[in-house]
Amino acid sequence: MSSSSNSPSLQGFLRSDGRKGIRNCIVVAYLVECAHHVAREIVDAFKGQPVHLIGFGGCYPNAYADRMMNMLCTHPNVGGVLLLSLGCESFNRHRLEQNIEKTGRPVGTVVIQQTGGTRKSIEAGKALVEQALKQIEAVPRVPLRLNELVVGTVCGGSDATSGITANPAVGRAFDLLVEQGAATIFEETGEMIGLEEVMSSRAVTPELGEELKKSVEKAAYYYRVMGHASFAPGNAEGGLTTIEEKSIGAYCKSGDSEISGLIKPGDVPRKGGLYLLDVVPDGEPRFGFPNINDNAEIAELIACGSHVILFTTGRGSVVGSAISPVIKVCANPETYDRMSDDMDVNAGRILRLEASVDEVGKEIYGKVLEIASGVQTCSESLGHQEFVLTYKSFEPIGPHCLPT
Repeated sequence: MSSSSNSPSLQGFLRSDGRKGIRNCIVVAYLVECAHHVAREIVDAFKGQPVHLIGFGGCYPNAYADRMMNMLCTHPNVGGVLLLSLGCESFNRHRLEQNIEKTGRPVGTVVIQQTGGTRKSIEAGKALVEQALKQIEAVPRVPLRLNELVVGTVCGGSDATSGITANPAVGRAFDLLVEQGAATIFEETGEMIGLEEVMSSRAVTPELGEELKKSVEKAAYYYRVMGHASFAPGNAEGGLTTIEEKSIGAYCKSGDSEISGLIKPGDVPRKGGLYLLDVVPDGEPRFGFPNINDNAEIAELIACGSHVILFTTGRGSVVGSAISPVIKVCANPETYDRMSDDMDVNAGRILRLEASVDEVGKEIYGKVLEIASGVQTCSESLGHQEFVLTYKSFEPIGPHCLPT
């Protein structure tokens, strides 16, 4: 790819902190499961419009969930926010509203117990969303350079083709993005077990290399205590034989660039490069599975600023996400033939010798630019807005995790 790809030909939505979004959506966020229905009824009234539903189901406080909601509601793809509270949950709705308000975004809160119940809250919420949609029309559009993008990647529904087609092709796309100054994020430390030495050798400093090793060792301990690894029945049915085979394939998504840093959910890279996102909770295992499904990981990548997500799948996942578009890279050509309506890139062509890994990598790179310019992904056009946020616990990253 030529350096001209970094020219300011894209247009972004300018936010008060200087970051730029590739979408301009309204987020309706419920702050406890008891407010979920009301929030969904409000969102359903705006089908076909950029109104997205997210939320946290827990009634009891959790610092991780609080940080996630704050980062998601002020993501550069978000133009305005409506908060839905039952009224007696522990989530600090006042602080969240104030933090959003400081960014200049329109924000309102509906407290169901104070507003008068379900029907009155739905009507009040719809009025606030209508008002916010008009307000975000005034958000300025400005040139967006590729070195201002953050791109995350995750795999789901992996099979025996994932590690030889889609995942290495995403790795090539990541290398191209890093060359142009973009920030790229890969994760799944639970699928890096056994790869510690290989991965740490790519760190920009020896100290960062040690932090990368520790993150994988923590994941290995976590899974040992839980009595399982990141391996599902569908992986085996798809031809994967061991967690080691799956892990090597997942690691390919990171490409060959130096690793610039180690981050945790809610940490936003401040410069371009390749970053590992540690998604396994710190401390003793307390909250069950590190991530109960792929969308929990997608939410964490978005909380780290990802404008767009590259999602590789061999078996065929149909999920998308609220806030940031999900680009589906299909590893298996037979899956693509069956499910082409849900897939953006057919990396299975590599298996049929119709394209090389480099060629598909360049196609994925081009698809990122296309989606950043406003073209919808398949999951967006189909209306997918899946979202999951659970309980976790993290300590802040150490001084060696983000070398200067």
